[in-house]
Amino acid sequence: MPYDGRAVANFVLDKCAERGAEVSNLALQKIVYFCHVWSLIELKSPLIAHRFEAWEYGPVLPYLYREFKSFDRLPIGGRAKRIDPISGRNEVVQYDFDPATTDVLTKVVEFYSRLRPGDLVELTHAVGGPWYTVWNHSGAINPGMKISDDQIVSFYSKRVPKFILQ
Repeated sequence: MPYDGRAVANFVLDKCAERGAEVSNLALQKIVYFCHVWSLIELKSPLIAHRFEAWEYGPVLPYLYREFKSFDRLPIGGRAKRIDPISGRNEVVQYDFDPATTDVLTKVVEFYSRLRPGDLVELTHAVGGPWYTVWNHSGAINPGMKISDDQIVSFYSKRVPKFILQ
């Protein structure tokens, strides 16, 4: 760890496809965010190498947003790709997570992918949460406002895991 956010996104998309669930770019961003959140809490380790930014509709990995923005609000019908440095060809980003990571990700995806995109946005906008704190600071709102892993751990470590199905 940590992993490329595109690998995590492809895992989320594959898990959702297994049960016929469709995922929009907005929902994908939030599910990937919660995968990172609960990795920090449950595994005590960051899942994704890059920091999320606070955007209007919640936490976003900008490179992941750009990867899937062509789908707009439609279900994502592809997978994240990268350029192979040797061949120069675009290839789907693969993932190979350790068993503990796979277990947490599976539980998180199973829970959060059943929520509507608007509900996911509402969850990420919790008053006092990491996104809320970064977005609602005393300065001007501007692109590139980063959400730190410390903020995530501080907030979510006081919560019961939201991926436990009851």
